[in-house]
Amino acid sequence: MKKSIPPPPGWNKTTSDLLEEMNAGVSKGFGPEWEWARDYERSLLPADIRYPRKGDVYEALRDIEVSYLTTWETPYTGGGKAVLSQGEKIKVDEEPIDRPISVSAVAVNYSELEQRIVPSSDRNSEKYSGFYISVKTIDLNRHFKLIDEA
Repeated sequence: MKKSIPPPPGWNKTTSDLLEEMNAGVSKGFGPEWEWARDYERSLLPADIRYPRKGDVYEALRDIEVSYLTTWETPYTGGGKAVLSQGEKIKVDEEPIDRPISVSAVAVNYSELEQRIVPSSDRNSEKYSGFYISVKTIDLNRHFKLIDEA
């Protein structure tokens, strides 16, 4: 088993911080920093947090911004930010890795949400193959209601 490199003292960067660095050209990719960032984010989660499981269905308690990613029949992923409206439901569609800081989910009203958030130029491309939503575990606990437990 590969041994992890410990983070430097005082490490306090999140995965969002690392993505910003990549977008700014300061960082060039994936390394041990990503695991350090995930571990740091897990350390910020409350001890009593409920971690999502595959099959869980959540309902948004208010309008909330989430990330979405588009999938393609090529080695490419797109996406952006979108707002789920109060009352919209999502279902965790993959078994999360141990104590996830975020999960992938699909919209229960997939077609409606796809029309609203995915640009038509993407949806109408012959290589487009769908989209999914990424939601932080803390947001699921704070801004969603678990309505069907796996």
